[in-house]
Amino acid sequence: MSAVTPAVPASERTTLTAADWEQAALDLIAEKGLGGLGVEPLARRLGITKGSFYWHFPKRDQLLEQALARWERQDNESLARSLDSDLPAAERLAEFILRTSRQNRSHQIHAALCAASDDPRVKPMLERITKRRLDYLAKAFRELGLDDEAARHRARLTYTSYVGYIQLQTRGMAPERGTDEFEAYVRHAIDTLLTPR
Repeated sequence: MSAVTPAVPASERTTLTAADWEQAALDLIAEKGLGGLGVEPLARRLGITKGSFYWHFPKRDQLLEQALARWERQDNESLARSLDSDLPAAERLAEFILRTSRQNRSHQIHAALCAASDDPRVKPMLERITKRRLDYLAKAFRELGLDDEAARHRARLTYTSYVGYIQLQTRGMAPERGTDEFEAYVRHAIDTLLTPR
């Protein structure tokens, strides 16, 4: 017997789009982790009935898959803008370090997804994103004059510092933005990671 889609008032169908639900799902994941994503808490947060959810998605898993795809697309676009621009490699890399040292919603989502990396829907996406980021970083380091092996190692070191730093931010253990300690850390990271050896 097939499931019946609940009747949803037209005002709720037109007010929220599937994209709205996807973004709200990502926000909830950032705050509560993957396990905190549920239809009922999401509907409460959005101030709308669960029926509106079922107008757009047959089940939670489809929302999760589409939300993850949305986040991956946004990450790809951001990566391409910053690391594949016409700026010199040193400037692109310095900007990457500056941007990644600033806590934002995307970093919170990334940290939450890393905590759920054993989930079969999350793991392949994180692997794709990590490979793509490492490839972009290695390309920029090659442009700075490093050979292939050194560029790969430096890309991995840079990315490891990024992932580690957002974990510290998530736990409130990183220097506060705008403080002298924060500025000194960012400058040290740029000097250390971008100085050819």
